[in-house]
Amino acid sequence: MTSHLGRFSSGASLGGKVSHYRNKQNIYTQGAPAYTLFYIQEGGVRLTSRTKHRPPAVTAILGVGDFFGELCLAGYPLRVSTAVALAASSIRTIEKKMMLQMLRKKNKTSNSLVAYLLASVKNYQDHVADLLTSSVEQRLARVLLRLAHLGKKGPEVVEIPVLSHQVLAEMVGTTRPRVNVFMNRFRKKGFIDYDGGLEVRQSLRTVLRSR
Repeated sequence: MTSHLGRFSSGASLGGKVSHYRNKQNIYTQGAPAYTLFYIQEGGVRLTSRTKHRPPAVTAILGVGDFFGELCLAGYPLRVSTAVALAASSIRTIEKKMMLQMLRKKNKTSNSLVAYLLASVKNYQDHVADLLTSSVEQRLARVLLRLAHLGKKGPEVVEIPVLSHQVLAEMVGTTRPRVNVFMNRFRKKGFIDYDGGLEVRQSLRTVLRSR
């Protein structure tokens, strides 16, 4: 996956400490104290939230160049989700107080961080709107494009870690069998392909324009 923030591709300018996680290893759990945030240098992360009497819901699938746990910056004392590594991952842990100091400097780095955090809020709002207004096929296409960070001017194809169809179903608000149908359709049309990872192509954007 390509980084949203190219100047942070190494992550070194963010400070903090890099830790390594195994596939399916917990990074933090919902309800734990929140005094750090995280930056993904390699691999991927799934965020899930649980409410009483309901099964966990996948709220985000993140990849290289993404931050998570950033709600601590807004004063949230506890984690509102559980973060789990999707694959072998290298993740930089940044202390809340250090990030706040960085944001106050008002330089290119801090400006990029603020822009990223604002974009994260907008992406979440867009995801909720998609659940209400788009077809299942369109929601699935949009999730795959976001996971690959494929904008209109991005590369023709990006490879991302393979995700289970159950996880994708939870992301788009449908059932696993329906995701199976659409993923097979996308592959037959050449929009995606499997070759170790999951290749997502720009041509998948045509699904967003269909009705």
